[in-house]
Amino acid sequence: MPIKSRIRTIPHYPHQGIMFRDITTLLKDPIGLRVTIDEIVKRYAGQKIDKVAGVESRGFIIGTPVAYLLGKGFVPIRKKGKLPAETIGHDYELEYGADRIEIHVDAISKGDRILLIDDLIATGGTAEAATSLLRKMGGEIVECCFVIDLPEVGGRKRLEQHGVSVFSLCEFEGE
Repeated sequence: MPIKSRIRTIPHYPHQGIMFRDITTLLKDPIGLRVTIDEIVKRYAGQKIDKVAGVESRGFIIGTPVAYLLGKGFVPIRKKGKLPAETIGHDYELEYGADRIEIHVDAISKGDRILLIDDLIATGGTAEAATSLLRKMGGEIVECCFVIDLPEVGGRKRLEQHGVSVFSLCEFEGE
């Protein structure tokens, strides 16, 4: 069962000309959700991973069951001001402004091998910020895993230029 067939496309959201790839239709489908999680777990089973980190918010949905099935802890990477304890953050540029992601200062130990998960890679700005933040804390990125890659937008190449391995379950052409 190709998961790509379970992902809805919403034209012109959030801006004119954007083809938004919506995984909520994949998530609500019990077979689609199971195949998604199982394929990711199969890829990383047996690899040396200490923690799974997920980027807010859809990275939480995919990353948590992956961490559970791999027998690893899950670390949330959140938007500014959302975590209750002491945090460390990383500012980054978006297509239409700037943002900041944060992680608890005690979430990653030096030398931890981290699998970073999110739903989609487009420009790669958020993923690059997350990998920079994890590295700043002493973590080693095993790989960045995405459900969807939009290769024409260039995020995969951007991460690979920073020495980060990238994997995705499916690709969509265009934005």
